[in-house]
Amino acid sequence: GEFLPSGRHREWCEPGVLKRIRRRTLAKLRGEVAPVESHVLARFLPAWQGVGVEASGPRRLPQVVEQLEGIPLSFKELERTILPSRVPNFHPRQLDELGAMGGLVWLGAGSLGGKDGRIALYRRDRVGLLVDPPPPLEDGGALHEAILDHLRNRGASFLTEIMATCRDGDEGELLDALWDLVWAGHLTNDTFHPIRALEAPKQKRQRRRRGRGGEVVWAAGGRWSLTEHLLFSRASETEKLHARAMVLLERYGIVSREVMSLENFQGGFSPIYQVMKALEESGKVRRGYFVEGLSGAQFAYAGAVDQLRASRQALEAPEVVVLSATDPANPYGALLSWPEVTAPGAEAATTPKRIAGATVIIVNGELLLWLDSSGKRLVTFKPSDETQPELMLHALAGLKRVASKRRGKYLRLEKVDGEPARSSSRLSLFAQAGFSQDYKGLVLEVR
Repeated sequence: GEFLPSGRHREWCEPGVLKRIRRRTLAKLRGEVAPVESHVLARFLPAWQGVGVEASGPRRLPQVVEQLEGIPLSFKELERTILPSRVPNFHPRQLDELGAMGGLVWLGAGSLGGKDGRIALYRRDRVGLLVDPPPPLEDGGALHEAILDHLRNRGASFLTEIMATCRDGDEGELLDALWDLVWAGHLTNDTFHPIRALEAPKQKRQRRRRGRGGEVVWAAGGRWSLTEHLLFSRASETEKLHARAMVLLERYGIVSREVMSLENFQGGFSPIYQVMKALEESGKVRRGYFVEGLSGAQFAYAGAVDQLRASRQALEAPEVVVLSATDPANPYGALLSWPEVTAPGAEAATTPKRIAGATVIIVNGELLLWLDSSGKRLVTFKPSDETQPELMLHALAGLKRVASKRRGKYLRLEKVDGEPARSSSRLSLFAQAGFSQDYKGLVLEVR
């Protein structure tokens, strides 16, 4: 090869010397990039994942699915906030259309109460590389086995067909057993309608009951099938690990041990680390200490490092990002620790958490607000530069986006930092942001 800096022709190099050259080159590359502050990562991640992107078109949703592939997310949050923040003019039917064309499948990853659950999206041709077969259901009964046996013998089936075979249980027991298998990763459906139907009020479901099986067909329509056929793969373990490492690089840009707290991959970071080392030695990724606050072993594409460094540049106007607390574009509470709250002695009920329904508002990469799932409790964080109160004002203005998506298009805060909202020390800022007072707290209306 051309090993010398001025090399122009074929040259020969002793293998041991070549290894020394490679090691020193990699060490030089690692030292070229000074680590950026942690808040820069919070500016980089939403941009890397296309949050707020204006480009649309038929390819946008498949691109987003590719980047979110395999990460378990609340279905409600996925349809209401995570996908709309990345796909302009998103409509839920787009998911159904993509699934009907065979380009998308979903797998359950745990229940979130009776009306929601975590699911992971996959491209159909990739699911076998990214998912290990689920373990047997520990507390399954005869009805669970009957459902599995029916689907093994008959293939994908509608609920009415499953009901005809599983005559031992009533409709409610059948649905409970079915969803046990779904959230454990054993079953999937060719549409998203059954998950949406979980949210319907119980009274509405009862009104829809017209004769035997009416409620079941409505609440769990579409065809159900076993995931074991999707998860079959002839790929080696090395090929599977490589595919999973590439998913992490595409999703986060900068990959460290901390990302595994958000992922559903078995085995932790150690096997992924070995693949990343091999990718570095082949020149496909770079290794270094890119972000302060993350563990030392960090891997990234060269383009991601350049974009991360560019995110340090000063902004002409404040950049306000409103995200679901569980959005993978939100690094706080997972990749980065929660910042210092304004009132450290606030009650435990207001401690920020990455839970479905909660919202975070980030200004210039700094987390300033956390709103709980009820929309009634707000936690504020100290900005790094407390001489700029206008940053908090921009964050409070971001609550208008949250209010606009809620029923009635309004928000009522009852607690701020654990104290009654009406006695908050930031009352003047709330007034400037458009809040008014009522007998319960502070109200923001969006007309």
